[in-house]
Amino acid sequence: MKNERIYDELTGGKAKLAVIGLGYVGLPIALEFAKKISVIGFDINKKRIQMMREGIDPSKEVETGEFQGRNIVFTDDLSVLKEASFFIVAVPTPVDKYNVPDLKPLLGASETVGKVLKPGDYVVYESTTYPGCTEEDCLPVLEKTSRLKMGEDFYLGYSPERINPGDKKNTLRTIVKVVSGNDQGSLEQIAKTYELVVDAGVHRAPSIKVAEASKIVENTQRDLNIALMNELSLIFDRMGINTYDVIAAAGTKWNFLRFFPGLVGGHCIGVDPYYLTHKAAALGYESKVISSSRYINDDMAKYVARKIIKHVLRISNEPRVLVKGVTFKENVSDIRNSKIVDTVKELLSFNIIVDVEDPYAMEDEVHEEYGLKLVRKGAGNYDAVIVTVPHAPYVGLDDAYFTSITREGALVADLRGIYKNKITNRKYWSL
Repeated sequence: MKNERIYDELTGGKAKLAVIGLGYVGLPIALEFAKKISVIGFDINKKRIQMMREGIDPSKEVETGEFQGRNIVFTDDLSVLKEASFFIVAVPTPVDKYNVPDLKPLLGASETVGKVLKPGDYVVYESTTYPGCTEEDCLPVLEKTSRLKMGEDFYLGYSPERINPGDKKNTLRTIVKVVSGNDQGSLEQIAKTYELVVDAGVHRAPSIKVAEASKIVENTQRDLNIALMNELSLIFDRMGINTYDVIAAAGTKWNFLRFFPGLVGGHCIGVDPYYLTHKAAALGYESKVISSSRYINDDMAKYVARKIIKHVLRISNEPRVLVKGVTFKENVSDIRNSKIVDTVKELLSFNIIVDVEDPYAMEDEVHEEYGLKLVRKGAGNYDAVIVTVPHAPYVGLDDAYFTSITREGALVADLRGIYKNKITNRKYWSL
């Protein structure tokens, strides 16, 4: 059953749009569409659904006021989801402990959509994955569960998410949206639908695979550039050169790209390249550059730990370390794939006492995900302090503060160079 009027049906109130997966990506999309059309927000987590019904974003990204006046229903009920005709899938695509892509959330969401899929419906995936996943892995689940055929009964598309947690400037509305469809008709309907909420416009990719590849390349490119800076940091540390001084000097050239060393965590940059190398391996190609970058970036957490261990064991028989910041980036509550956790575990394996605090992270999530208990305030008398991210409350800290919470001879490990040239009473080190 062909349906090349879905846009008119959505804007005319005859059809509803559903977003499956209401996390960092899904919820902002759902609320933005709910300004213009009728939306169903679907998630399998009942606790999260109840919070959103009360105008609370569990991820702490969306303000309560953004829920007001929106034409949206939050549910975990399939019978309600069945009322939709345009489905956007925005569930996580993590890797397992062996860095192998874990498609269970994506395939589970595909089965959920398949149960309610009707002739004439549209399904668009936003979850980041390798080229071919939408058509080769998700589509068979949709067709098997629904007993419908793509192209004959329903339409398929892919539009990579570009949500940046904590960024209030670059939002869904202000970033060009890449869209794709299984044929020209579906592409136009999908593009017109997204144009409802994207002021910057949409880019029509020639195929679903191209759209999938565009997203994974964005994050792989950043991973490569950060890996270069991390490797330079390893080299310069042996030379006694500050990497940030080098970047400042090199940055005076007009075409120098300003990337900085650091721990690469989060759900995108530290994960997406593994999807690409996994697919490459399945096709008989062993990635060299991408894999090397992943090795460098993944090893940085233990490198930091080794630097701390060497210092504190020299100055104390019972060393104590304070870690300030457990989220993967500044001013967000997102702890997914937080690499500083690897540093903490390495320190703990040497029987070093470690306190971890973070003004943005949620205590229950940190404990559930990593088995770590956050402290509200450091106890003091530390032999080292690791500042991982430039959270707003951290930026203004000064030499006197670090002196007050540390012992003589302690190390301030400033991973992001926040306090460069500001620490004089304690030993200072940055990547």
